[in-house]
Amino acid sequence: MALFKKSSKKNPTKSPKKSLTKGSKKKREPQYYQSAANMSVLNYKVYYLNKMQQVLLFLSGFVVGAAIGYLFYGGIASDEFGNPTTLTMILNITICSITGTITGIAVQPIVVKAIIARRKKTLSAQFRDMLEALSTSLGSGKNVSDSFRAILDDMRIQYEEDAFIIAELEAILAGMNININIEDLLIDFGERSGSDDILSFGNVFKVCYRKGGNINDTVRNTHTILCEKMEIAEDIETTVSANKLEQNIMVVIPIVLIALIKMMSPEFAANFVSVAGIISSTVAIVLFVIAFYVGKQVLDIKV
Repeated sequence: MALFKKSSKKNPTKSPKKSLTKGSKKKREPQYYQSAANMSVLNYKVYYLNKMQQVLLFLSGFVVGAAIGYLFYGGIASDEFGNPTTLTMILNITICSITGTITGIAVQPIVVKAIIARRKKTLSAQFRDMLEALSTSLGSGKNVSDSFRAILDDMRIQYEEDAFIIAELEAILAGMNININIEDLLIDFGERSGSDDILSFGNVFKVCYRKGGNINDTVRNTHTILCEKMEIAEDIETTVSANKLEQNIMVVIPIVLIALIKMMSPEFAANFVSVAGIISSTVAIVLFVIAFYVGKQVLDIKV
């Protein structure tokens, strides 16, 4: 980042921490940068859970994982009458602890990835509206600097004060006030956004602005392309939404079926904790998890 340095805030969700990678110390990418205008600006490519979020997510995942582990493997080593033995209690605690811990750890990166994706999607929609306002302002005869100052008020009408695009426009204007080139501010915004569209706009804007190109046409064309791209993404999302719902239902069905069998027919359910039943259940779970992730990749269509 040419214009931004790491934020020195003490908040654990904002300050970078060191992590070990292949035996060497390496600083992880910060969630916030400090701009040249002394403003804290967001890095949209990363998200770090704070301690409370980590604990809550781990506990939630642990409870779910432990329950599923007990459902599939609870009752191993019972006596011939189906009564639990001391070994059964030990195995129940061990299995539930293992499955709960694995689930509690695995759920955190899934949630982080979903938060980052939702944040980028929100930013892209707000950026599209910003381009529309900017194109209108430039079309009315204002210069680039005045247009960026004018669209901040337009964005405040459309969005809440804590919206991403408002914070970015405030950072851009603060940089302009201390004579930082606007194209450099836009490129830094694009790099932090993690969006190819925003970064491409910053690069194209820089060429046009410095070479005397038609900025209004550049903004208008970028807005049109971004609108079309988002419409295509929404059409794809609508098309595959039914398949994603079916996939989510299929995740729950095996768990529900096993629970119903164990409640309605305990004698038959005893087969699940036999040697053959344990092997079959384990193989089925592994295949099911693999199929779920393959299906998730197939349905995750990028535009």
